[in-house]
Amino acid sequence: MLSLGHDHWFIRKVVFWRAAASIAWSVLLLPASTAIFVLLSRFSVLHPIEWITGSLNFLCGSYVIFSIVLLCLVVLIIGFFILEFYTVVPSIPCTQIALIGKVLHPQQFIHSLVHAVMGMLVSWCAAVMIGGRYQFLTTPCIAEESAVASSMCLNEYHLFFLLAGAFMGYSYSLLYVVGNMNYVSFPNIQQNKYLRFKGTLPLVIKHSAVQALYSVRNYCITYFFLGYIPRAWICTTMNLQKDRALHSLDTLTGLLDFSLLYHLWISGTFLLVTWYMTWLLFRIYTTEVYCFPVQSSFSEDAHQCLPKVLSSKQPLILKYLALQDFALLSQNSPSRRQEVFSLSQPGGHPHNWSALSGECLTILNDLTQKLIAYQEAVSSNGRIKPQSVGSDKRPSSSGSSATSLIEEPTSWQTPRVSMGPKTPGSVFLRSSVASPFTPDLGSPFGSPAMKRLTGTLDPSSPWHGSVQSPHVMRRGPKLWTSSLGAESPLNGSPQSGPVPVPSPVAGAQKPSIVSLWIQNRQEQVKNVLAKRVLIMYLFNKLPEASSQALFAESQAHIWALEGLSHLVAASYTEDRFGVVQTTLPDILGTMLTLQEAVDKHFKLPHASSKPARTLSSLVDTSYKTLRFALRASLKTAIYRITTTFGEHLNAVQVSVEHRKKLQQFLEYKE
Repeated sequence: MLSLGHDHWFIRKVVFWRAAASIAWSVLLLPASTAIFVLLSRFSVLHPIEWITGSLNFLCGSYVIFSIVLLCLVVLIIGFFILEFYTVVPSIPCTQIALIGKVLHPQQFIHSLVHAVMGMLVSWCAAVMIGGRYQFLTTPCIAEESAVASSMCLNEYHLFFLLAGAFMGYSYSLLYVVGNMNYVSFPNIQQNKYLRFKGTLPLVIKHSAVQALYSVRNYCITYFFLGYIPRAWICTTMNLQKDRALHSLDTLTGLLDFSLLYHLWISGTFLLVTWYMTWLLFRIYTTEVYCFPVQSSFSEDAHQCLPKVLSSKQPLILKYLALQDFALLSQNSPSRRQEVFSLSQPGGHPHNWSALSGECLTILNDLTQKLIAYQEAVSSNGRIKPQSVGSDKRPSSSGSSATSLIEEPTSWQTPRVSMGPKTPGSVFLRSSVASPFTPDLGSPFGSPAMKRLTGTLDPSSPWHGSVQSPHVMRRGPKLWTSSLGAESPLNGSPQSGPVPVPSPVAGAQKPSIVSLWIQNRQEQVKNVLAKRVLIMYLFNKLPEASSQALFAESQAHIWALEGLSHLVAASYTEDRFGVVQTTLPDILGTMLTLQEAVDKHFKLPHASSKPARTLSSLVDTSYKTLRFALRASLKTAIYRITTTFGEHLNAVQVSVEHRKKLQQFLEYKE
């Protein structure tokens, strides 16, 4: 949600104005869509001239004008909720119980309630504009024995329309959260806003018509079984009678009315088209490219420059737009690239390049850490033993000694990787090593290894140091550990032997009898519940959900790879001061280490190696294939550098393992 960054300068000056522009265009398009709806709702094949003239005269009436005013209010409220709930990082539940919790969240309850009310309001406007038997809630009763009206009766057709609007509004809200429609993805090809809207509008109409058709079907089934409840409540509350001369709409005779179903479908399509256009315009305006200055002559504008913005943690939309601008800058703007390669005056330091490249390397290192932690948890296969309380302390080693991959975390830390030069934490506050596995951490049937992600390996465990699989520890000294100081892999010195493992501190406290008894009882309860099919269905992982959640932020990593590789390739001819050459070993080492981690991830048992086929749809599902896009972008980035520099890369100081990988890229064997 956006509420965390309302006072940020970028939210005030850019995001709010873009959202306001998208809502304004939605309001301006309302008269046109309303006119089309009135024409279609009054369609008549036998009397075409009367149909057109009557519709045009009705469009100038007070009912239509008042309905358009109410619809403008609906669009404003829908636009506000889109602004409040949007995100650039999709939320991917890993279990069915997590998905249910997401649907039943209090914020989602408010979202569904508001959309149901707004849907009812749109349906009321539609019923008024259609007119005839749908226009009013009450009508004079048709007396059974006389021709005069004795009292007022409930107009069930009008009630049927209102409840249908509420049902469609709730269905839209439910699909909004289940389908991650609040996720704002950035287009791969930059287009003008008008061209993007024009190209997507036919898909909006088609998707709305199909979804309205399914909603009408589901609503008619629901009303057939439960329609008598709201009808009886309205009659009792408003002291109205039921007209027995008409068929009830909760019967097959009442529902098999082609005119009723057609008007209901047209109204539902009008509702969804209005809301989807608001949603589409917001996405188009929000993801528009924003050009950040690389450097500024005034100190008060320094916080708006690209190096400073790129290092910010919140809001995430600012981070993503900065990375997008960084990637486009590296490809299409030679003048701005010169600003990146420039030196500071006075002093002659490459501050711009150091800040931009350092932040990108931090982002890539953070992904590598998460991948290694995931592989460690999966390959452990539940053999990690609980660690005693007294083994939390480790003796410090010298600056040249090797350090273990998984550092000792506290209660709020997650495992970190020590790779080459130390890098700060993740650039995203919502990122964590264990984030894709969060639903399983609280699961009563989760693997002990998954639950030990936030813990430490027990050196006394029989599994520690053993070879679980030839794919897990074959390159252990390179990927799973790193050296400090002169023996860093990025400095070109390979490690000479296995990593020494510190022994646990003597005098470790043993668990008490009470804690052991409680732990045994918990295991017994887990074993009993694990035999229940429904419980296992709720707590078992969804297919590939963990892998999708692990790469949920990969769009940022793709931009970082593209920006770094294009700048490094351009530096071959444009870098007059050689500022890129000082960090080229770190860049190559980070990319090659990440590629090794990504390749190992795709070799895991439950990780698919090819993306599933996706049909063209209005709802964006590109987040499900981000890991494949990242793998392709990573290989392309390395090839871009090796193709540009060629054999000159043999003079770059990298480790022996990375030297072999670089040679494969130079020979086009990867």
